[in-house]
Amino acid sequence: MNIPSIEESKCLLSEAGTHNPGPWVAHSIYTAEAARYIANKHKRLEPEIAYILGYLHDIGRRCGISYMRHIIDGYNFLSARGYEDCARICLTHSFPLKNIDSYSGNNDCNAEETEFIGKYISEINYTEYDELIQLCDALATSKGFCLLEKRLVDVALRYGVNNLSVLKWEATFEIKRKLEEAIGRSVYELLPEIEKTTFL
Repeated sequence: MNIPSIEESKCLLSEAGTHNPGPWVAHSIYTAEAARYIANKHKRLEPEIAYILGYLHDIGRRCGISYMRHIIDGYNFLSARGYEDCARICLTHSFPLKNIDSYSGNNDCNAEETEFIGKYISEINYTEYDELIQLCDALATSKGFCLLEKRLVDVALRYGVNNLSVLKWEATFEIKRKLEEAIGRSVYELLPEIEKTTFL
């Protein structure tokens, strides 16, 4: 796969955090850790690849505070470095439901970027890595791991809901079901101190 090493990924995220400090950096690290924990139990997923994809899924936030714009910024940033498989995750992680209108938050992309994102997610077939990071993004806060319900409500309170929100939540729970079927256990069993973070 066209992805950076773990060492380079850590350098990229550390640098990004100096450009735009915020809780998104810790969230990215927890997303990566969740992905590695789950991939360790999955026959078709490589833990190191899962970790890197999770680590850099929000790297577009290096460009500053934004909403949907961060996904295209991340895609462009990693594509320019030749990391196409990692760049792909920047676009797909926000869309467990393959509909651009399901995005949780404002669309601050221009018309051309919006068209590109919509076309991209509608035409590709999601891989198990796409779905893994979509799920882990919804299992991780900046303070640790939490139940899906807590994270989904947290996002809804911060960014609002729309007429596709429930369908997006259902898509996320379906990904959880499929991954749990593949690993033969609840993903919650794999995430340390999830009870503590959930009940903060």
